[in-house]
Amino acid sequence: MNLDTLRKKLAAVDQQLLTLVKERQDLSHNIGHLKDELGLSTRDYGQETRVLNRARELAGELGIIPEVAEELFLVLIRSSLTVQEKQRVTSAGEGSGKQVLVIGGAGQMGSWMVRFLASQGYVVDIADPTGPVDGFNSFDDWQDLTLHHDLIVVAAPLAESNRILKGLAERRPRGLVFDIGSLKSPLREGMDALKNAGVKVASIHPMFGPTTELLSGRHVIFVDVGSEEGTAQAREIFAPTMATLVEMDLDSHDRLIAYVLGLSHALNIIFFTALADSGEEIPKLAQMSSTTFDAQLAVASSVARDNPYLYFEIQSLNEFGSESLDALSSALTQFLTVVKDTDEEGFYSMMKKGGQYL
Repeated sequence: MNLDTLRKKLAAVDQQLLTLVKERQDLSHNIGHLKDELGLSTRDYGQETRVLNRARELAGELGIIPEVAEELFLVLIRSSLTVQEKQRVTSAGEGSGKQVLVIGGAGQMGSWMVRFLASQGYVVDIADPTGPVDGFNSFDDWQDLTLHHDLIVVAAPLAESNRILKGLAERRPRGLVFDIGSLKSPLREGMDALKNAGVKVASIHPMFGPTTELLSGRHVIFVDVGSEEGTAQAREIFAPTMATLVEMDLDSHDRLIAYVLGLSHALNIIFFTALADSGEEIPKLAQMSSTTFDAQLAVASSVARDNPYLYFEIQSLNEFGSESLDALSSALTQFLTVVKDTDEEGFYSMMKKGGQYL
């Protein structure tokens, strides 16, 4: 049997695998319908554990590495959950017959909101000066519209979002208005203006990126801006999903974001800047990379490909941003000191402290 023959047989097996994956997704779709009818939660952690244990056991019987089977079935479970979550969001019909305007809907997270709201049955209009979006009514300037919408989402850069919120306050739209900004303190003035104008207002922060499909394990933060009705209405939009919905006040949000986003972004920017300035080529480093380096490089590469203007806003516009950067600077100074002084005990203490914290 020659190499070509074996490769053809392998291709046939691959086709069978994908056919079975499709069959599994169809079954997941039917299971999702039945869960809806019975009022059951989309995610069943007990069933997931049983599926994974069964896969590992069968893998052992077949002479397959159990970890390989577990990784494969984790992907299949996520695929099934994605199918069922989208199905539940659609069937909930939260936005059925309602109209929504997404200001900045051609952007990355704006586009995510457009797709998400459209899947709930909302009739979506987009206002974005960068151009139209296929499949939706698109306008260059939201100020040219009558603002008759049931919901208005502001998905613009932070400084522009504050101006838009203040402009909306002057127009007093009848529907709920919320932003999806990564920071809230730069929007305080605009949100206060809306509240004082009697507009229903909320502020949310989806803690995920625009490529996210499955919301299970993801967080959506609802920031209290003084409108219980507005926050409650915004929560209803995400209720059919498996996202974890978290409420907090504005200052707490931005103080935590200084560490969750600000510090992590800063670390990765410093990491890839040090590499870029080192003169060493990535392919050369990859030849002798370690598990730790590979993991760090993957995260840093993702950061390097992201929106630098958004990242700059997160660093420069947060009222609490200096706190985390000062902590980073202090930690680096401490690290350099113990290394230069060959202080083994000091180095051990830093590692021990981190292990206890994490």
